[in-house]
Amino acid sequence: MKYALTNAVIYSNYDVLYGYAVVVENDKISAVIPEENLAEDIQRIDLQGHNLTAGFIDLQLNGCGGVMVNEQPTVETLEIMQATNLRSGTTSYLPTFITDSDEGMKSAVKMMRDYLAKHQNQALGLHLEGPYLSLEKKGVHRAEYIREITPEMKAFLCENADVITKLTIAAENPTMQYAADFVNAGMIVSVGHSNASYDVAKQAIANGVSFATHLHNAMSPVSSGREMGLVGAVLDSDNIYAGIIVDGLHVEFGNIKIAKRCKGEKLCIVTDATAAAGASIEQFTFVDKTVYVRDGKCFDANGTLGGSAITMIESVKNAVKFVGIPLDETLRMCNLYPARAIGVDDKLGSIGVGKIANLTVFSHDFNVIGTAVNGNWQLN
Repeated sequence: MKYALTNAVIYSNYDVLYGYAVVVENDKISAVIPEENLAEDIQRIDLQGHNLTAGFIDLQLNGCGGVMVNEQPTVETLEIMQATNLRSGTTSYLPTFITDSDEGMKSAVKMMRDYLAKHQNQALGLHLEGPYLSLEKKGVHRAEYIREITPEMKAFLCENADVITKLTIAAENPTMQYAADFVNAGMIVSVGHSNASYDVAKQAIANGVSFATHLHNAMSPVSSGREMGLVGAVLDSDNIYAGIIVDGLHVEFGNIKIAKRCKGEKLCIVTDATAAAGASIEQFTFVDKTVYVRDGKCFDANGTLGGSAITMIESVKNAVKFVGIPLDETLRMCNLYPARAIGVDDKLGSIGVGKIANLTVFSHDFNVIGTAVNGNWQLN
């Protein structure tokens, strides 16, 4: 399989290229060259002036397309999510399994292992969001499952770190004392669902935390000039990435602008999406709770936000239109920076020779035209 994508505005890492072609051979990009240098006999796919970028990488995805990881932890669920993702430009993602029993966590790990034996460069490993969280900042997570880790589960997680990419822990949960052990096993430790003080949060970051889960949501805020909380610790730390939801419901667009100024290249766009993303449904189940969907907002019976209904291409549009982030930088927040955050930027997250050909094409009015995954091109 060899073809050239032509007639596009190419967003390639830090460059915006006009009059160039991206040549795909098998599952990789083999060349990025001026169109006039293409071999005459190569298959050409005319992108009609649309935008071409590396595929989006969503580091927090609970579900989409009518399915949820927690409700159906199977390979088939992840395949449905992947197919749904492609319609909105996401070619890779972290399936997110929230607070549940030990048995539920083990089933999610098995699902991830079975999936990775079958598919590559799509679902990139499991994100366990909980159960080692704060009751005060539990959000939609079920209180009866929130706990500290047992020696048996600590051993299990470390033994399966090859399929667990990210683990979210509250800074004040006793489980955070093992952050360095999780990092040494190969997991990324993220801080979230936490009511920690600034000092406790900064100590967790010093102990190995390198990510913050959905910045501003379910975390102690900057509440005054004297109380900075977890939000202040994240904004004040140069060596920690953060995900942020750009739906205008979870975080005010003005706060996203401030976060961008503070975090720079360490801020990643995530959807925190649920079954409602890419599906026309009015409610769904999220760990035995009914979550209702109204006007793009997902909430439980108490009015607590329960994930989002937004997609990555909608997030891109919001970041450009309402936050004022330039398109090229917004795209890096959706591909290059997430790839760096989880250590896969050697093969994903940008357009360059030798990179995996996970690509997204979208129009100037933010409609996804097509995608390539492992070099396999398909139109929407």
